[in-house]
Amino acid sequence: MMTDLLHPDELKKVDPVFGQLSFDDHEQIVFCNDKDTGLKAIIGIHNTVLGPALGGTRMWNYNTEWEALNDVLRLSRGMTFKSAVTGLNLGGGKAVIIGDAKTQKTPELMRRFGEFVNSLGGKYITAEDVGMETSDMDLVRDVTPYVTGVSESRGGAGNPSPITAFGVYMGMKAAAAFKFGTDKLEGKQVLVQGIGHVGASLVEYLTKEGAKVLISDINEDRLQEVSKKYGAVVYTGDDLYTANVDIYAPCALGATINDDTVYKINAKVIAGAANNQLADENRHGAILRERGIAYAPDFLINAGGIINVYAELEGYGKDEIRRKTENIYHTTGEIFAHSEKNGCTTHQSALRVAQARIDARKQEKNA
Repeated sequence: MMTDLLHPDELKKVDPVFGQLSFDDHEQIVFCNDKDTGLKAIIGIHNTVLGPALGGTRMWNYNTEWEALNDVLRLSRGMTFKSAVTGLNLGGGKAVIIGDAKTQKTPELMRRFGEFVNSLGGKYITAEDVGMETSDMDLVRDVTPYVTGVSESRGGAGNPSPITAFGVYMGMKAAAAFKFGTDKLEGKQVLVQGIGHVGASLVEYLTKEGAKVLISDINEDRLQEVSKKYGAVVYTGDDLYTANVDIYAPCALGATINDDTVYKINAKVIAGAANNQLADENRHGAILRERGIAYAPDFLINAGGIINVYAELEGYGKDEIRRKTENIYHTTGEIFAHSEKNGCTTHQSALRVAQARIDARKQEKNA
């Protein structure tokens, strides 16, 4: 029975790719399928004006293929602006593998995915993301040079989580300076939502400075582990968005700032590691601005990870990685100043600065 299939005329009306809300003039979308390994993946290449599209591979058990496509389109677009606003000569790309990373990921599947990456000839360079480990990137490296985030023994820059967290910490301090008149976080109450590799590293930076850190996560064992290690307090309230804290740091999955939460948030500053924190970039960004909440654009302050893997391509060491990541502080301050001067949201300011750099490079190429 094939009653569920759409008639070709109906399919045209659906516009499943170019009609996606997250489609933003992407250059290329690659659908990867391999029956033998069970691989089903999508690679999104948003823009390559500044350089090859670099972005991680995420393995997630999406409910629908539509959801997976929407995710890769949003994430790849974000990578374009992340690299541009940070001053890196990279474009934006991302990949998603549909499946459960705990039960369906195999060495054969990862190598087959690497072969698809290799077929693009360097237009897309992959890296580690949710559901991936450094060992997975090593498997991809077996079949293609177009991968970063490999183990240090294979020429990699090492685990990007601590440097990603450092960038978020720098962005948070810049946002605090804008909102509170000082970048000192000692005594400030900070709620960190999501304490995976990056979130836990952020907790370490914050507690070392003397911030009062609250933590929230769906993994109870992880909560107890991080609480014990850093002295952070586990948040036990009914609704973390209503918590009376100074700073909210979303470090789990995206879109936590949405119609249900945007008016609840009591924090005066939002600065976290999660991608695509604003469910609706323009509307929710505008509401935060109207409410006087200082929002540090996610794609700017979580750029430490891409700076870390960019080092593998450019050949610079850990000191330069740290210096470039520390500069996120200054860039974030400039974005807040740009936002105030132009009467727009910080997210829009960061996008405009990034787009201006892309446009300038495009003009150079066309000259």
